[in-house]
Amino acid sequence: MEKTTQQKAMRKFTKICDIVNQYNRDKSKLIPILQKVQDEYRYLPEEVLTFVATTLNIPPATVYGVATFYAHFTLSPRGKYVIRICDGTACHVKGSNKLLETLREKLNLKDKNTTTSDMLFTLETVSCLGACGLAPVLVINDVVHGQVTREKAIKLIDEIIEKENKNAG
Repeated sequence: MEKTTQQKAMRKFTKICDIVNQYNRDKSKLIPILQKVQDEYRYLPEEVLTFVATTLNIPPATVYGVATFYAHFTLSPRGKYVIRICDGTACHVKGSNKLLETLREKLNLKDKNTTTSDMLFTLETVSCLGACGLAPVLVINDVVHGQVTREKAIKLIDEIIEKENKNAG
């Protein structure tokens, strides 16, 4: 019975093994390994962090420490489309808080929820995106959108939803 459980775990973590093996199981490559793992899962599940630690023969606390230290990593599930709204001074002055309110309403995000129930969108604010001349700015995945109005923000979301619906059908 022990083997069956182990075989199931190995099947579940085959992709993780592939990623770790790409880096020759080199513990000094922990950050790029975690980046690839996060690309695969869209976040870093606790059981995956433990598996990576075991595979690299380093303490789980070390892996967890790296995963929680860098803002790039997240331990909670994220949507397929991550929307980051800049709330730096220039963007804030030009209405980024109104964009945030508009998108929270459009995506039906209540309370402190940042990810939609269908796991399609995650909405975050960031301190600065480094594009002050384009304020207010938001980034959807890696695409920068500048001088965003409430209407433009809604249109961007609608376009993504339309695209996803076409791909699903």
